[in-house]
Amino acid sequence: MKTLHLKFIKYVPITILLIGSGLANAQTILRASHQFPGGTGDVRDEMIRIIAQEVENADVGLTMRVYPGQSLFKATDQWSALTRGRLDIALLPLDYASGRHPEFSATLMPGLVKSHAHARRLNDSPFMEDIKAIVNSAGAMVLADTWLAGGFASSERCILSPDDIQGQVIRAAGPAFERMMVAAGASITSMPSSEIYTAMQTGVLDAASTSSASFVTFRLHEHTACLTAPGENGLWFMYEPVLMSQRSWSRLNDEQKEALQAAGQIAEEYFFEQAQLLDNDLEQIFGEAGVEVVHMTAEHTEAWRNIAEETSYKIFAEEVPNGADLIEKALSVN
Repeated sequence: MKTLHLKFIKYVPITILLIGSGLANAQTILRASHQFPGGTGDVRDEMIRIIAQEVENADVGLTMRVYPGQSLFKATDQWSALTRGRLDIALLPLDYASGRHPEFSATLMPGLVKSHAHARRLNDSPFMEDIKAIVNSAGAMVLADTWLAGGFASSERCILSPDDIQGQVIRAAGPAFERMMVAAGASITSMPSSEIYTAMQTGVLDAASTSSASFVTFRLHEHTACLTAPGENGLWFMYEPVLMSQRSWSRLNDEQKEALQAAGQIAEEYFFEQAQLLDNDLEQIFGEAGVEVVHMTAEHTEAWRNIAEETSYKIFAEEVPNGADLIEKALSVN
């Protein structure tokens, strides 16, 4: 039996492997990228691997190869690679692409999302319809909706009220949070969550805001004196979907598309359950490491939101196309 050897152009993500001499055995290979460590129990890595396993089980000539830990693309390069068709699938914070699409900052807006259940209701709202329309027009599409709660960690002192951030250098996770933090007296250093550990270790950062999952995965307890956990009055929620290149999608047949959509739904349900458990795991792991764990009260959250409304919300509404309408649509979802 003769094996066909095909030569492919660099950066064409979808690969077709031919086994034997006929096209009936063609196998489509999709490349999936994310910035988080693989094989460590990180729920985001597990989510991608669930999708990969489900499409493999569907037996529709489709295989996903997962590249964790920025091994294929750097965290901030994934959006561009995806929309240009150089990458098939990615899991990333949508706010990472807000430099190109400022509307995406609404998906990491202080105090906009109140709880995991509230985030889930937002998924089917006019607010997210508008966000996904921008995703689609850019050349990508959403395979699975995911939201993560988060908080604040500091090597200096607990961050509860706005006064607590004064003088600290913080990674604030996106333009909306950065504006609020600067107004409260912080200095900002921007970076992906995968770089926070080294920055806190070397003293580049005094504090950081990120998701419950990243606090644990990147072992930030090793350089934290106090953790402000999500709790009932959390301020921090982030949209971090599984995205697919529309160019890659268009090359699939109907059976393969159905298999991917079904796999995405299964992974989304898994993630929703796990995201809520992550908040408890975060507190346990940091507490056992000797880190002080605190929660914002309703009064703390309101004080932060007041600053956000005069900075993050106001600038977003004034400078982002349809910004005011996006915020209004999000706030209308109870």
